[in-house]
Amino acid sequence: MTEQYVRDLHEVDGGQAAAVGGKGAHLGELSRIEGIRVPGGFCVTTDAFRRVRAQAPSLDDLLEQLARLHPEDREAVRTLSARIRRTIEDIAVPDDLATAVTRALARSGEGAAYAVRSSATAEDLPTASFAGQQDTYLNVVGAASVLRHVSRCWASLFTERAVTYRRRNGIDHRTVHMAVVVQRMVFPHAAGILFTADPVTGNRRTAIVDAGFGLGEALVSGLVNPDVYRVRDGEVVGRTIAAKQRAVHALPAGGTREVAVDPGRQEQPALTDAQVVRLVQLGRRIEAHFGRPQDIEWCLAEDDFQIVQSRPITTLFPVPEAGDRENHVYLSVGHQQMMTDAMKPLGISTWQLTAMAPMHEAGGRLFVDATRRLASPAGRAALLDLVGRGDPLTRDALETVLEREDFLPPLPDPSPGGPPADRSSAAVETDPALVTELVERSQASVAALERDIRTKTGPQLFDFLLEAFAEHKRALSDPLSLKAIMAGMEATWWLNDRLQEWLGEKNAADTLTLSAPGNVTSEMGLALLDVADVIRPQPEVVAFLQSVVDEGVADEDFLEELAKRTGGTEAREALESYLDRYGMRCVGEIDITRPRWRERPTTLVPLLLDNVRNFEPGAARRRFEEGRRRARRKAADVLSRLRALPDGERRAEEAERMIDRVRTFIGYREYPKYAIISRYFVYKQALLAEAERLVQAGVLPEKEDAFYLTFDELREVVRSHRVDDRLIRRRKEEFRSYQALTPPRVLTSDGEALSGSYRREDVPAGALAGLPVSAGTVEGRARVVLDLSQAALEAGDILVTTYTDPSWSPLFVGIAGLVTEVGGLMTHGAVIAREYGLPAVVGVEQATRLIRDGQRIRVHGTDGYVEILP
Repeated sequence: MTEQYVRDLHEVDGGQAAAVGGKGAHLGELSRIEGIRVPGGFCVTTDAFRRVRAQAPSLDDLLEQLARLHPEDREAVRTLSARIRRTIEDIAVPDDLATAVTRALARSGEGAAYAVRSSATAEDLPTASFAGQQDTYLNVVGAASVLRHVSRCWASLFTERAVTYRRRNGIDHRTVHMAVVVQRMVFPHAAGILFTADPVTGNRRTAIVDAGFGLGEALVSGLVNPDVYRVRDGEVVGRTIAAKQRAVHALPAGGTREVAVDPGRQEQPALTDAQVVRLVQLGRRIEAHFGRPQDIEWCLAEDDFQIVQSRPITTLFPVPEAGDRENHVYLSVGHQQMMTDAMKPLGISTWQLTAMAPMHEAGGRLFVDATRRLASPAGRAALLDLVGRGDPLTRDALETVLEREDFLPPLPDPSPGGPPADRSSAAVETDPALVTELVERSQASVAALERDIRTKTGPQLFDFLLEAFAEHKRALSDPLSLKAIMAGMEATWWLNDRLQEWLGEKNAADTLTLSAPGNVTSEMGLALLDVADVIRPQPEVVAFLQSVVDEGVADEDFLEELAKRTGGTEAREALESYLDRYGMRCVGEIDITRPRWRERPTTLVPLLLDNVRNFEPGAARRRFEEGRRRARRKAADVLSRLRALPDGERRAEEAERMIDRVRTFIGYREYPKYAIISRYFVYKQALLAEAERLVQAGVLPEKEDAFYLTFDELREVVRSHRVDDRLIRRRKEEFRSYQALTPPRVLTSDGEALSGSYRREDVPAGALAGLPVSAGTVEGRARVVLDLSQAALEAGDILVTTYTDPSWSPLFVGIAGLVTEVGGLMTHGAVIAREYGLPAVVGVEQATRLIRDGQRIRVHGTDGYVEILP
């Protein structure tokens, strides 16, 4: 019976985490790698922990209480976790368990010193390392002392930091168990940490070695600054030797002690370059075995490296698979689409199948490979110019890569193989009828899709969808549509460039495009004001909507319950009409798996209540008319000032032509995205109906499980009626881990993540730099909103958020200004901010962390910075 409580380390492998915890499983697996030395020892298994827990039934009740605590209630978490630890430490170790540990010590060397180390089942995971969350005890001597420290390790499963870390990673405390690793103590000359990839830049070719004298505890605890070595391609390419004034050494009778380092040794390197290179070679062997970059703890004793821990580096952003060993540069799709959240596999694969360019997945996000365009002089110049106009941070990140002359070998410009494609917008006449024609074409295409998909089920549905995706891409690549989009953008650029040159006025096009006709996204925001006009006179409806916010109601019951109130029938009809036109939209709408407004209409309730409170009847029409009047006044003012200049008539004539052009085409800029999302909702409804049939057949537990399969995988499940449950579980775990990652604007095949920098000298000290996208200056209360459904805004508030895709537009009607972390000159939030006349600055790094909710800020939408006011 005692064998179930103790397992020799050399008997353990990576598949035994349930029995020996993450650390124990990793150490056992490490010991199996050729050339890797791991200190010997044994594991006290999770069965031992369960046996001890069973002796204190009160623990179950305490764990239930812990699970119910709000994670932000730090004091309650601290108090309850301390009580749980005391309870565990007070449990006497059963005799048979103590005997098993004592026998294992006798086999390993009873009088030896040991490291007693916690090893939880939720530890050293590919998605969460749990580094430093539970306890380790060094230089423990004697069986009684080892047993006492084993109990302390069990109790450390419930340190406040471990409890908080599990909650943040979505791990239930009641499902986690603790094993304990007992290893022979190593008394090293030097110790430290090896990262097989640069943990700051993400570069996989660069390894980082931290080293200090004595035990590694001095480095881990922050007692000393380590020597730092950078190793690339088997060579030390950088080193910083610290003054290591203190070290931690083992005491003969057990325990450790902090000691002073002899002054003559303090600035001596802890390792030679040859030792560093040898250590990194061992690290590469470990990395290859586990298949991902590792964070490795090592000791050097008698010129022999021993590995005492290896865990995955969970903070690195994954690298797209290229299928070759060449260098690549990838651009983030999410930063262009205003959706940097992680996407589920069905969403990713659907976007890949409908996109115009090949797209590569990494970390639940999509990237395009820009390598070939950057490698040729003409392609590089064109790409940098296009990217720089929209997002200077992405351009800066690309230029940082290009400064490394050896990273991308130059390619010649492609030779013309025939007449060049006419991508110029100059061939398009400034004719509103052209925009009308394009919209009607799109509407007819979506109507045909809705009609034809109704009779398709099973494998036939997937065949049909592949044909629909081809039509989807054909519509996206319509030359006339592309020219219309470019016409509006080029006219905007022309006006801003020329009017600044001729009149010294920045971003004049912002006012000239107010209330431009045909902008489906800005119309969406104004249309919700009209819905609020129907609701406002009905106090019973308003009260019901407030109860939805306060108490909640099921989305499937919401519209029916609304109609039961006095005035509710009219309110429901108005909202239904709105959903008929805009119900396919939602936050993160490029991911087909995201819930749409039609599926979750209660998402719109807080926005409706804000509109009811903050606006008078008829506000939509008045706002649109006021915007149009301001644009006309601005046009007249600009043309008058131009005519007063030398050669003024010619300049005014050119400007007037461009003003007419921008107002004709800039609204259409938003329509293709609306058409894409309209088609996506049709695809989604058909796929969900198929998933529901799989649930009815007992193939899937829930229809949303289909979201964790790619399009092709779901197609095969529908054909075979068989699914790999383990694959879906793994995909869910991966998705949770991807949600914690921040995608970079630019990513290289070496794994280097670059987000760019503003290289500006015109930003006041203490201000936050960004990209000016909508002119004007406004001061007000910052409202930091991360979830659209939780928005509660008042007139004059300034919205601060991570990104704004079109679904955020209904909020814009009630705010005074906009600040986002992600965005560009022609992205949706910028276009709508200009349409509504809101001062806006986008691309403000970490705005939602640096600006506190409720602070007063001043947004400089013309000059591109934000001041935080006292």
